[in-house]
Formats: sequence, structure tokens, C-alpha cells
Amino acid sequence: MEAIKEKTSLLHKGADPGYKLPGLLVIDTPGHESFTNLRSRGSSLCNIAILVVDIVHGLEPQTLESLGLLRQRKTPFIVALNKIDRMYDWKAMPDHPTRDTLASQAPHVLREFNERVKKVILEFAEQGLNACLYWENKNYAKNVSLVPTSAITGEGIPDLLHLLVDLTQTRMTEKLMYLSELECTVLEVKVVEGLGTTIDVVLSNGVLNEGDRICVCGLNGPIITTVRALLTPQPMRELRLKSQYVHHKSVKASLGIKIAAPDLEKAIAGSRLLVIGPDDDEDEIKEEVMGDLTSLLSNIDKSGKGVCVQASTLGSLEALLTFLKASNIPVSGINIGPVHKKDIIRASVMLERAREYAQLLAFDVPIDKEAEQMAEELGVKIFSAEIIYHLFDAFTAYMKDLEEKKRADAAPKAVFPCVLKIVPGAVFSRRNPIILGADVVEGNLRIGTPLCVYSEETSSVIKLGRVTSIELNHKAQQEAKKGGPAVAIKIECPDFETPKLFGRHFTEKNELYSHITRPSIDILKTTFRNDLSKDDWALVVKLKKILKVE
Repeated sequence: MEAIKEKTSLLHKGADPGYKLPGLLVIDTPGHESFTNLRSRGSSLCNIAILVVDIVHGLEPQTLESLGLLRQRKTPFIVALNKIDRMYDWKAMPDHPTRDTLASQAPHVLREFNERVKKVILEFAEQGLNACLYWENKNYAKNVSLVPTSAITGEGIPDLLHLLVDLTQTRMTEKLMYLSELECTVLEVKVVEGLGTTIDVVLSNGVLNEGDRICVCGLNGPIITTVRALLTPQPMRELRLKSQYVHHKSVKASLGIKIAAPDLEKAIAGSRLLVIGPDDDEDEIKEEVMGDLTSLLSNIDKSGKGVCVQASTLGSLEALLTFLKASNIPVSGINIGPVHKKDIIRASVMLERAREYAQLLAFDVPIDKEAEQMAEELGVKIFSAEIIYHLFDAFTAYMKDLEEKKRADAAPKAVFPCVLKIVPGAVFSRRNPIILGADVVEGNLRIGTPLCVYSEETSSVIKLGRVTSIELNHKAQQEAKKGGPAVAIKIECPDFETPKLFGRHFTEKNELYSHITRPSIDILKTTFRNDLSKDDWALVVKLKKILKVE
């Protein structure tokens, strides 16, 4: 708290700010969807959140995603409207409160600032949220507070800290009361020289002691081990930065701690940590910590077909699986941690079963060199990214390419349904190539469509050939639609078939049908399903009956 008082001193002009909190524990979450991961108990590691919005770019896709998570969890949040120093001609006043620094800016800088703030307020309004600059906020329950900041110059940071402390101690007192029941979440699993595999945890309630028996979720089942050392960084240092750690016999919430203990290699980031007391039922605790992973395993496709997914934490794995589920992409296997050869072997099984799923999506995890090499040799595609949205974009683009390729390969064999009527007196060439005028009565006629007529006399289908050109007013067309003007079409018969003659094999009375077959219908279903309307599918059914397709 001393540090917060010092940081915000310029805001209070030396007066006592009246802070009652012991301090703030800030968790930086981009790599950790873990903070939303205590879903089974409806709580979250996060009491209040800071949503960082770039004043220049406004609400970006990942901001909207974070906003969605916060609203879903009903987590109160304030907005750090960052990068104010990017305004043209900005005169920086390092570590000063926002209003002091704004007062010293030129009129054109203030104009740009106000315009950008208005734009962000409008973007929040589009998301159904009222937002305003925090010093104009008269109702914190109804309006989102915007705090203009600069991460580079430190401007606005005093305001941000003051607002956080003020809101938490005035509006969230009951929520923040210390409870003795342990609440602890694993954020990262790391190997540290001299300590072996350690876990970085956030202790949000309760007490942890050296020597406690703890249980965490592991890849191969629950891990039960004993705490060898409880370490915290030096005061005012980040847990992620290398420094001399401070050893503790006992620690009390709320705190970020590094725990050293045996057998933590397979521990899963994002899982809960529980202490096993002398009177506790060990099996019940094991089941509880494994609950999160068990629920994720239910996402694996029962057919055994699907992509493989690998992530750094339970939370990010959950986010990936949710995306894939929404995109109707099956998942055949999941894992947490670095990608090794065994993961590539597992993904390569799909090369036999369903080649398009021979892929591995790796989010925020390192990929072993040998594994990369093996993937290249076997033909397994690895998608790797540290930002979940980049991974989605790369994967979606790849799937789209595959789909396009599939469509291009299948196009020559696909036959789209249509029914044509010959325009009376508009037959210009009776034999191969047949040229005539036609009206499209149903469906769409495309270049390359094979046409046929059905002979009632012989109860058989007579194949005429393929449409090689469509013309309207002497201009070439790629297709002709139902209800459009009559078009001139050229029908060419392949060399290996007997050419058909207008007047002998068919007349003006005959309707011309696109020649659909069982294989061509299957191609439409698998590759072009979305290209056909309800009416088109009804026409396929009608033609099946007319042409006696089984």
C-alpha cells in the first residue's frame, strides 16, 4: 500500500487518501484464460478487472472477447484507455494524473483526444454499455469508467490505482472479506534451476503452509505431493521475473506464490489446488481437482475423427475447444504442454482416416525441433500461435483453402439441377453440336451441365451432351437463372457417344433436364450443400423421380 500511496501522491496533493486495503494483487492475464477457469464454482480469481483499450484502435476482436468473458462472469471492470501519448504533439508529464497532463496540452491535442474518446464511447454503446471518463462518472453501477493512461510515460497510472482502491474498498467490501477456506489456482508450471519443476499459483483465499499435502490436476491423473518450499518474489517485484525469492513457512491470501514440491512435472496450469487435511476424504478431493479436465475430455469426438489440440493452460484449452465446437470442427485428442513426437504420431493417425483433420493446433506452447521435423515428413500440419485469435485466423484460412480445393476438384463432377423448355422455332442446329434457344423453368443452368431428356416411349433417359456455351444477346454467360430471359445454348456430345438428333431423339415438346446421377447427388451433398437453396434440393428430389435415380 505504501507504493500505491507514493504513486498516487500527486493526485491527493499530500492529503491522506484514506486507503484501507492492504494492497493490490495484479494478475496479467493475456496468456491465462485461467482467471475464468474456476467456472465450476461460479467464482473467478478476479474480483475486479482492468480492460486495456487502445485509444487509437478502439475495441479490437480480442477486446470484445475479453469483454464477453467479463460480462459472462459478471466481473466488474474499469477501462485503461491506453496510448494517450500517441496523440500528435503530445507533451508528456511522466507519472502525472491524467487531468494534470491534459491541462498542459495544446488545444489541437485536446481536440484529437476528445474525438478519440467519443469514438471509444460510441463503440462501447454498440456493445450495449454506457462508458464515460472516470471523473465524469456519477454512477459506477451503470457506467463503465474510462481512465486515460500511457504505459510508456506512466501518465494516468495514479488515477488507475486510486480508482481501483476506491472502488474495491467502497463497493466490494463484503466480496473481499478474507475467508479461511482455501481458494488457490495454478497459473503456470515452470522448471527453475535448483528447485526443479515448480508451480506459480494465486492464493485468493485461505492459508498455505510449508509441509502441507496438496492435490492438483495432472495430465495422467491427480497429483498428491508435499509442499517443500513457499516462495514469493522480493517486495514490489513480479513473480515472473528472476530474482532472489523470499522463503516463507506460511502464507496468507491474497498472494502470488511459487511452490516447489516433488512430482509436479505433469501438473496442469489453470487447475485448482486443494490441501488435504488429516480428516479429509482423499478420493473426493482427487475427483474435485480432476473435474475441470474431465469436463474438457467430453469434447473429444466419439467417432475418433478430428484435429488434435494442445495448449498451455486448462483455460486456453477450453477457449480453443469452445471455438472448434462453434465451428463444427471435431477434436480427436487434447493435451497440455509442449508438443513432442508422440503428439505428432497421434495427429498422423488422421492421414488414414480423414486427411483434412491431420492437423495439430498448438496454442502458446513450444514445439520440439524433432516433432516439427517429423510433422513435415509425415504431412501433419501444425498451427502455432501465442495469440488465440491468430491461431483461429490461420486455421480458418487453411480450412477455407481446403474447402476451395475440394470444390475445385469436385466441380467437374457436380451437376446442379435445372429444367429447360425449348423456345418454339428457335432450333439453329439440329445435330452435334445442337444449338437452340431455351427458357430456364427451374433451377440454374451452368456451363458444363450435362443435359438429357426422358423418353416416355422407351422409358429411358436419353443423354444429349454437355452445355459448352450460353449466350444472351450474343454475349457469353456463365449461367442462366430461372425466370430470366431466354438464352441460346450449345450442347456438344462427346466423341465416344452416338450424337443425338433434334426431331428424331427429342422435340420441342420435351423438357430438358440436367442429367443427375447418384454420384453427382453425393458430391452436391458433401461439397456444395450450402450452394443450393431449399427449392434446388426440392428440384433434385423431383429429378430423381423423373430420371429414376436410385
